[in-house]
Amino acid sequence: MTSRKVVELFYDVVSPYSWLGFEIMCRYRNVWNIDLKLRPAFLGGIMQGAGNKPPAVVPNKFKYMNKDLSRLREYFAIPLHPPSDPFEAMFQKGSLSAMRFLVAVQERDKGGDKQVEQVSRELWRRIWSEDKDITQPASLSEAAMEVGLSDSDIKELLELSNTHEIKDKLKKTTQEALDYGAFGLPMMVCHVNGKKEMFFGSDRFELMAHCIGEKWLGPEPEKSTAKL
Repeated sequence: MTSRKVVELFYDVVSPYSWLGFEIMCRYRNVWNIDLKLRPAFLGGIMQGAGNKPPAVVPNKFKYMNKDLSRLREYFAIPLHPPSDPFEAMFQKGSLSAMRFLVAVQERDKGGDKQVEQVSRELWRRIWSEDKDITQPASLSEAAMEVGLSDSDIKELLELSNTHEIKDKLKKTTQEALDYGAFGLPMMVCHVNGKKEMFFGSDRFELMAHCIGEKWLGPEPEKSTAKL
């Protein structure tokens, strides 16, 4: 039996395209022969470090993004609904506190990446499906409660997320993404036969599959395999 290929997924919950990449990689985790590593990072730091501009600040890209997300919602079967004020949600509020919270969850997660996966999904649901805040402690607490974390756990995580330890871990992961060549998120880094292959965005899965010796079965692989 061939050894499992490691795939690192760098993401930020402020990014709707990261949500698409996240859900696809989670769906394929047990279809492809991969070991998925979730890497919460800070998109703002990556954009600044790479000298990039987000599509939402370019008028024509912003118009396209709204239409694009509508089509992607149907194709990927993910409940994407842009917030009422995307600019405020993405740039004025941002995601720094949310990503620090996720790093804290991952630091204390005793079941691998199970809890960070669940809380990440809930935060995406809040901002990109329900038009809710993801920056305030009460908002982070609600997301954590939705996935079954206790009040005492949440209190500990909120405190931990404000420590230098967690802030430094998020900075380190963000810098590692930049070192891999990141200029935005999501970004997947596949480790195959001693080599590292980097893929950006949520539209490179077929090419990624080819490069790692797997087969792309569409956005809902379970439905595809059920037909075989």
